[in-house]
Amino acid sequence: MQTGNRMFRTEVVNGWGRLPEGQTFGYTHGIVADSEDNIYVLHTGLPNMTVFSRSGEWLKSFSVEGIEANAHGLYLHKEHDGEYLYMTDCGLGTVVKTTLNGEVLLRLTPPDLGDIYSDEKKYKPTDLAVAPNGDIYVTDGYGQHWIHQYNAQGDRIHSWGGTGSEPGLMKCPHGISVKLTGSEPELYVADRGNHRIQVFTLSGDFKRFIDNDMDMPCSFYFHEGLMFFPDLHSRVTVFNSEDDSLVAHLGEDQLAYKQQGWPNLPKEYYRDNRFSSPHGVCVDSLGDVYVAEWIIDGRITKLRRV
Repeated sequence: MQTGNRMFRTEVVNGWGRLPEGQTFGYTHGIVADSEDNIYVLHTGLPNMTVFSRSGEWLKSFSVEGIEANAHGLYLHKEHDGEYLYMTDCGLGTVVKTTLNGEVLLRLTPPDLGDIYSDEKKYKPTDLAVAPNGDIYVTDGYGQHWIHQYNAQGDRIHSWGGTGSEPGLMKCPHGISVKLTGSEPELYVADRGNHRIQVFTLSGDFKRFIDNDMDMPCSFYFHEGLMFFPDLHSRVTVFNSEDDSLVAHLGEDQLAYKQQGWPNLPKEYYRDNRFSSPHGVCVDSLGDVYVAEWIIDGRITKLRRV
């Protein structure tokens, strides 16, 4: 089964990524690819990290200390001495950096901002990204709608945001990524509750809105001139990253998210080439696309470029 358009066409790889007997997914939230095209899936079940080969063979599963029932954001960063995983638990307020085997190397302290956070106003980090200089940006998407900037050692150096629709204000800054092409690096923030993307400088200065051809953007993945993002409302969107113009909607189903009980719809509803609630996306070195959906028992789809 195929999905896409003449400019960007993919086909579903049926049966990709089966778990070994005795293991099950929880909500599948984050998904990344390493330099060997191994695919890491972060989910709310236990163990909460599962790794597959590019062909879909199960390689290993493990749990990460401090990432529990609300495992959420997942990011892979290539540094001078190797590759590292960064992840969040939006229930515990946890943000960690780990090895590819889940050994915790850095744990970020929640922001100590008494005018923003309290026992009633929680910090609930949803995603993170790392800049070329090592600075770490964390989105408080489910809490008070702020972005917090830390240095590579984990010291908070700057914060901005708040709830609203004006430039620099957000409603669920769910995902964040550093765009490295162009005249200078830029921060792309999935301002999901406002159905748009906001673009900032690395210092947090607002630059522009992007609000065309999207619905509820969750996160980002940049690959060879393209930007991929899951629209939670039942499709994956592909933009030309040069000018933020639409290339394709993949697996679009405008009926799924409008149904009672969504995202956990009856199993007979799901189709291989249609999405219900895409939450994470990544791309391997050959351009094949992997999608994780926000569904109670998880769903991972591989789309092969054709």
